[in-house]
Amino acid sequence: MTDLTADAPAAEQPGSEAGNPAAPGGGRTVASAVPSSLVARLAAGITAAGEPALVETVAPLTGERLASLPQSTPADVEVAYELARRAQHSWAAQPVRRRAAVLLRFHDLLLRRQDEVLDLIQAETGKARLHAFEEVLAVALAARHYGRAAHAYLRDKRRGGALPVLTHVVEGRRPKGVIGHISPWNYPLELSIGDALPALVAGNAVVNKPDTQTALTALWARELLVEAGLPADLWQIVVGDGPVIGPAVVEHADYVSFTGSTRTGRDVAQRAAARLVGASLELGGKNAMLVLADADLDRAAEGAVRACFSSAGQLCISIERLLVHHSVADEFLARFAERTRALRLGGGLAYGADMGSLVSVRQLDATTRHVDEAVKAGATVVAGGRPRPDLGPFFYEPTILDGVTPEMAVCAEETFGPVVAVYRFDTEDEAVEAANATSYGLNSSVWTKDRRRGRAIAARLRTGTVNVNEAFAAAYGSVGAPMGGMGESGLGRRHGAEGILRFTEAQTIATQRLLPLAPSLGLDDRQFAAVFTGGLRVLKALRFK
Repeated sequence: MTDLTADAPAAEQPGSEAGNPAAPGGGRTVASAVPSSLVARLAAGITAAGEPALVETVAPLTGERLASLPQSTPADVEVAYELARRAQHSWAAQPVRRRAAVLLRFHDLLLRRQDEVLDLIQAETGKARLHAFEEVLAVALAARHYGRAAHAYLRDKRRGGALPVLTHVVEGRRPKGVIGHISPWNYPLELSIGDALPALVAGNAVVNKPDTQTALTALWARELLVEAGLPADLWQIVVGDGPVIGPAVVEHADYVSFTGSTRTGRDVAQRAAARLVGASLELGGKNAMLVLADADLDRAAEGAVRACFSSAGQLCISIERLLVHHSVADEFLARFAERTRALRLGGGLAYGADMGSLVSVRQLDATTRHVDEAVKAGATVVAGGRPRPDLGPFFYEPTILDGVTPEMAVCAEETFGPVVAVYRFDTEDEAVEAANATSYGLNSSVWTKDRRRGRAIAARLRTGTVNVNEAFAAAYGSVGAPMGGMGESGLGRRHGAEGILRFTEAQTIATQRLLPLAPSLGLDDRQFAAVFTGGLRVLKALRFK
């Protein structure tokens, strides 16, 4: 196999140029967009009794205090389940179309009032406004899809019976009950309500533990859904440290939906399995983008910018490995680097910035460590490679690394920051092997002018979604199709039929007519067996399923 790190061109080191330009400011401050009155109103939606302990969150764009939020206890989690379970019984008795109508009203309210939640998302995550809008778009797509399609997914379906005509069989779908839903900080709107919508329309209640840093966004979404007609007790929100209340969320759940790290996902899966409760887990990724020799290099370079640096790389399905054919590697890298260096960084609460901030000092430290260790071990920085404290406390420039080798942490570990490593290949088999050489399997991307060839290569990649001539949005935005991971990237799927049926139990109701499935009409055991043996042969010959 060709050395995928060979022939790396010399590159500029951090500090050798002025750095990414700053985007114009938005004119509004986080404090004005998220006043204390809004924080107090939303915080009232947290299930926390008595005089709960308070925790402060920080606005990543400025490092200033954003909110002081009450913390739920394990006892509060138990209360939340009790309230949700009582509300769930009457909700499940409602016709599916009536439940779906709530989602469609929510869809319209969300689009009408999106500026409110865009401010919150930016304030809590530090991402650029365009990337915050991607969350609004994803949630609107899911609300419309399940608002229109839930009835078809959930309706009773006729199935083949044991005996044609004599056995009438219906498969029904029944709600699990109360879903324990643990959502992360990086996409606080999409990964809180985006997963809650199919669970709710399927007839369940939800107890949601969002990350404390981004709880305001989830609370805003709940408030809007209640305005759209959802019974208020049906979606409970608890806030607190994962090790403190996370186990309680899993302990009382009838099903668990989790998005987060692979390490925590293993613990959630083990706790759920111990109770014989199902779980869906969307976990980490080390996603690859393949640029074939015949790719449109301008389109591929533009796509790589979106693939690698959306939400400052804090996206489970973003690209962290670029595999480029040797014959076009230098030309592609030049075009990609030029676009990367031109990205405007900024934290204004307005459109205009191409990339925002990392969410916390923890993410900044992890990103800095991966880059600095790689450079020390011999990798070169093609673009970026340094923090930007002049813009805000957690800003880091979009970074391209070349000459990364397997012993470097950035090669195999998920960075979850604006960092991508470039590798070269000679043959498509090498590219596929390199793309699959990871324990993860979440998302991948293939770029070629030959779409049929692209789809053929896509089918060989061990990832839950593959995008041909797009970064990640084509697959993720196709909400009628499943999205999820293979290997250590998780279990189960969101979107499509699997995305809603995971929140249900299948129930078979079989009604037998006229004759029992046992000796009758005077037949003894031997005669019954002979008649059925002949019958089975006839049914096979007639191609019955």
